[in-house]
Amino acid sequence: MNAWTVLLARTRTVFCAPSFALFTDLLTGWVLTPGRHTITAMITVADPAGYRAHAAYHRFVRDGAWTMSALWRSLTVHAVSRFAPTGVVELLCDDTLHHKSGWHVEGVGVVRDAVRSTVKRVVYALGLNLVVVTLRVQPPWGGTPIALPIKARLHRKKDATTTVAHAAAMISEIAGWLPGRELHLCADGAYATLAGPRPAPHTADLADAPRRRPVRTAPPRSGKRGRPRLKGDRLPTPVELAAQTSKRD
Repeated sequence: MNAWTVLLARTRTVFCAPSFALFTDLLTGWVLTPGRHTITAMITVADPAGYRAHAAYHRFVRDGAWTMSALWRSLTVHAVSRFAPTGVVELLCDDTLHHKSGWHVEGVGVVRDAVRSTVKRVVYALGLNLVVVTLRVQPPWGGTPIALPIKARLHRKKDATTTVAHAAAMISEIAGWLPGRELHLCADGAYATLAGPRPAPHTADLADAPRRRPVRTAPPRSGKRGRPRLKGDRLPTPVELAAQTSKRD
């Protein structure tokens, strides 16, 4: 329990003294609560004697004098110092569906479930569409690396800000939290436009995964009889273009 107390103490500067006590109870209850992690269930585990008023915990989450960004910063700085104290900081980014029931949940909507969807069948589900940046960590027991979330943003159904814009803002914010550190971001092809502007003056490189069979076409040409073409002639793939360039060199 001492290690757990020391870990929570790293977030003390984010809260005032009363709020930190409420946060400690809620987070401890979240870890120990089986089943659904509702505030009521967490209070039952963390404060069974009712030492504090039930409404105090709800006010803390709803109107507390603290910011999620400051809490993310505390987690990020600690995680990087623990798992990546030197060298390049390996980050991963993607958007995901967090299943959440209830229409009164802030930001909830019906979005595509990428886990259950296939090429021929698209599955939709009710939940929160989150854009998440994680720290790539090699666990001490070996095996496959794991992704530790260090920053997340909610993408609403009719949000004017795209998922890519959310990712760019988070990367820029993380770079400010880690001055002098080199960041390497890995994301799928949907975030390839992040390879353009970098969060200056920090260093951030992007490795994107292109689609398996990218097909590019030239602009359609007109001037012939019949229905106009929608696509032009097929252009070489990136691999073919690279081979042609190497031959010319």
